[in-house]
Amino acid sequence: MAETEPADDTGYPQLPATSWAVLGMLTLGEGLTGYDLKKWADWSFGYFYWSPSISQVYAELKKLEAVGLVVSEQVCEPGERGRRVYRITECGTRAVRNWSRDAPVEQPVLKHGLMLRMWMGHLNDPDQLKSLVQAHIENMETLRGRAAVHADNATREPAWAFSQMSLKWAERYFRAEIELARQMLDDIDEAAETFASVREHDELGNPLPLVSGSWREVEDFVAGLEAGGRS
Repeated sequence: MAETEPADDTGYPQLPATSWAVLGMLTLGEGLTGYDLKKWADWSFGYFYWSPSISQVYAELKKLEAVGLVVSEQVCEPGERGRRVYRITECGTRAVRNWSRDAPVEQPVLKHGLMLRMWMGHLNDPDQLKSLVQAHIENMETLRGRAAVHADNATREPAWAFSQMSLKWAERYFRAEIELARQMLDDIDEAAETFASVREHDELGNPLPLVSGSWREVEDFVAGLEAGGRS
């Protein structure tokens, strides 16, 4: 990794998201090991962003220390194995504050495994699709419950107020995801009824389009609408 320029009073270096997440956790006033950071990530922003692996955490800590955004010390206590504890520096605090305030707001990236399978739902019968949706609902119920428990237990430190707020958002998100999935159970029946009107199939049983390449017309139409909106 190239040497990162220290952040000035208003700027911030170019770092991956994992680095910013690590720095953010270190702004809550505690020295933490890589293992501590991993466990904290699992029950906090892991519910709405992602939880880095332990190897990612240690790799980022090494890079951040090399450029002066964190410092570490070996802590040894009687009868215990030594631990390397990391703390954020003044430069690191300034950088993550500037990034959290000034970085562009990006569109969230949605990679929904269940919806990819629903998109190709013509390959399966409606009952099978509904069983997948039901499994998804069960998963979301579990995540919603966990997020709610962590939000309820994030009140013990006033400094965690925004962490609790984010966990409450995650709980509402999972609740909304459950409602969307329940609605899709009816949508499957509607889609199956429409699909039943397909006139021809190839020798593999795959549907043949009424007009070959008509998906390009949709793409061009939407592109035209977006261009008109920008003019």
